[in-house]
Amino acid sequence: MDDELKNSILKSGTTILGIVCRDGIVMASDRQSTAGTIVMKKNKEKTTKINECLLYSGTGLASAIQRTARLLGAELRLKELRAKSRPSVRQAASLLAAIIYGQIRRFSTIPDIVGSLIGGINEDGTIELYTIDPSGNVDNVEDYDANFGSGMPFSLGLLERGYKQGMSVKEGIELAKEAVLSSTQRDTGSGFGIDIYTIAKEGIKKAFEIELKK
Repeated sequence: MDDELKNSILKSGTTILGIVCRDGIVMASDRQSTAGTIVMKKNKEKTTKINECLLYSGTGLASAIQRTARLLGAELRLKELRAKSRPSVRQAASLLAAIIYGQIRRFSTIPDIVGSLIGGINEDGTIELYTIDPSGNVDNVEDYDANFGSGMPFSLGLLERGYKQGMSVKEGIELAKEAVLSSTQRDTGSGFGIDIYTIAKEGIKKAFEIELKK
């Protein structure tokens, strides 16, 4: 029974993605939360604001995603108070990678396995997107990424075909819609809704949301 419970908890499905555009960044995700073959929630937002300048998307164990986001927000605030300046997006991504690296190497019967996308605005106005895989490796995203969610194979193929260098945020929103929609149609771990955010010089905004009926 313990093994069955553990395996069910670990089998979580998600679609998260980020697209780098000439005038900003688009980040999107679905709303389905699963435990094995059971749909636990149909309105789980997987893309959230860490603060006014950082946006985070997570895939993996739901409790680990929540813990990671809260811990990142707290650590960044402490870092800002000590340094008297806001950490850059790169610094935030490096800190997130260190948190994830530490979590998976701490003994636990149910390890905190999390894949992440983090995007934001630096103090000089530049905008960046980073991807952190479940092993803690961090990379700067120059075009698009779908991290390691169960919907990745379906959305990544569409992003590969539809992405154009120098595309606008408006075009990125439409591409993100199609990419998440494609995974909700084929991936049993993704569905029930789409949330799309934009990061531009004006700030972080929710650009689109829709509930999907099965």
